[in-house]
Formats: sequence, C-alpha cells, structure tokens
Amino acid sequence: MKIIIIVIAAVLLLLLIIYINHHIHLKKEAELRLPLGQMVEVGGHNMSIYVEGTGDTTLVFLSGGGTCSPILDFKSLYSLLIDKYQIAVVEKFGYGFSDVVDKERDIDSILEDTRTALAAAGLNAPYVLCPHSMSGLEALYWAQKYPDEVTAIIGLDMAVPEYYDSMNINIPFMHISGWAANIGITRLIPGISDSDAIKYGTLSDAEKDIYRAIFYSRTATVTMLNEIGQVKENAEKVNSMGVPQLPMLLFISDGSGGTGFDQETWRKIPTEYISQIDEGEYIELDCPHYVHDYEYKTISESIIAFLSGR
Repeated sequence: MKIIIIVIAAVLLLLLIIYINHHIHLKKEAELRLPLGQMVEVGGHNMSIYVEGTGDTTLVFLSGGGTCSPILDFKSLYSLLIDKYQIAVVEKFGYGFSDVVDKERDIDSILEDTRTALAAAGLNAPYVLCPHSMSGLEALYWAQKYPDEVTAIIGLDMAVPEYYDSMNINIPFMHISGWAANIGITRLIPGISDSDAIKYGTLSDAEKDIYRAIFYSRTATVTMLNEIGQVKENAEKVNSMGVPQLPMLLFISDGSGGTGFDQETWRKIPTEYISQIDEGEYIELDCPHYVHDYEYKTISESIIAFLSGR
C-alpha cells in the first residue's frame, strides 16, 4: 500500500509539472496566437474569419474535423487563388483563433454559426463552398437548406454521408486526447505539432511557429469533441434530405492519412455519390487526406478551370 501511494504521488507530481510547463509555454506563445483575420461575434462568442483576395466570386473554405488552424492549413491552396477570387476561411468554434465553446454541434447549429459569421464579416451569398473532410456534411446541408446561397461545391477530399455508415469513431480515445492536450502531455511527443501543412505546404517559418502555437491550444477541444460526437446523427440528417443538384467538383485522395479506410473503399463512396449529380466531376489524387497541403498547385489550376467553365 505504501508503494502504491508513493507511485500515485509521483505520477500526480509529474502531471503537475507537465501542466505548469504547458501553461508557461502557453503564456510565452500568446503573441503567436494573435488573430490573423477578423473576429466577429456569433451568439455572444468570438469567431474567426479570414478574408483575402478580390473578385466577384467568394470561395468559402470549411475545415475538416480537428484541424487546429484552418487559416494556415488552407493557405498553400488559397494563396494561389486570391488573384482571381475572394476567399474566406471560417474557423468554427473550438478551432484556430475562435473561442472554445461547450455547445451543441448539430448540423443546423454549425451551419447557422457559419452563415452568421460570414454576414458579420461583411460577406454576402452566394458562395462557392470548399469543404475539407467532415465539413462536406455542412456544405451539402447548406446546398440542401439554402440552395440560393451556394453556386457550387468544391470538395477537398470531403466527406459524404455514406462514409459514416461504417466509420468507427473512438470517442473515448478522443476524450483522452483532449485531456492530454489540456494537461500538456502533447508537448512531450516529438513532431506531433508538425501538421501536413507544416511539412508539405508553403508556409513560412514564422507561420509554422504560429501553427504550432495554435496546435497546443486547439487540439481536441471540447467543441471539436462535441462535433465529432454528433457527426453520425448529422450525416443521417444530410442523407435524409437527398443529393443536392448543383455544380460539384470532388478531389479524392488515396485514403491514407488517417481516414481509416482502404483506398478502394475511400474512393468508391464519393465516386458513387457524385454519379448522382448532373453537373458533377471528380479528380483522383495520389496523396493523403489533406490534399490541399500536397497537391495545391494541381487543385488550384483545376478549380480555376472548373469555375471558368460556369
């Protein structure tokens, strides 16, 4: 019993040291976490929107689940588009520079937050939506619920409802990840903060430092966990409303990079989905799930060609 008490005390002391170290670093990194875009009020909380570029067409980028810094994650791609289009990156609650809020993350709440934030930032529909991964559900629902606000969807390896029929989401593991991030244990894991955007994109060294600082404050936040916890229900709702008919271009990865699917299955689901859309096209890319961090040049050229033909 005495040995057990000593071990428990040692573990608690170690966790306390890790926690203190984490908060010392968070304080030092405060200047790195100053918003890159503008902060708008949504439901009494602050939400981050980044706007750049000119043009009559606005491309709205929506991040995948758990992407800690959407503004920097998409930068390698949108920096190649800003001379032709206005771009907007929406950072949902719990992501990037937005507030962490413990609230419901049903598909209606997520969409209305996004619409409110864009309006507060002075942007008006219609938009071309550019969702990555899980935000594909939001984009499809947007086109279903407000068809006049969406002129096209450009899916960056975006999710469609059928993925969630068989997807195994380990909620307990996600909560453990959130706890580890809050304590600061993630700081002890070498290279964990180096996202695909850092390793394969075109970010500057200063932007990489910002990304890492955001990672340590926006990993597995309670808002992200709430969103993931409701994703299957959200997928069912989107699926129940049918397939929206509008111009759609899907970029499809090889399924690697954390999707949990083999390449054949990962590609089969969206190609079957897009076959139901009259003005639907798809392009298969030989790269992992965060396609915009690998094939940003090919994707930007294909987006310009796709939109120019409309």
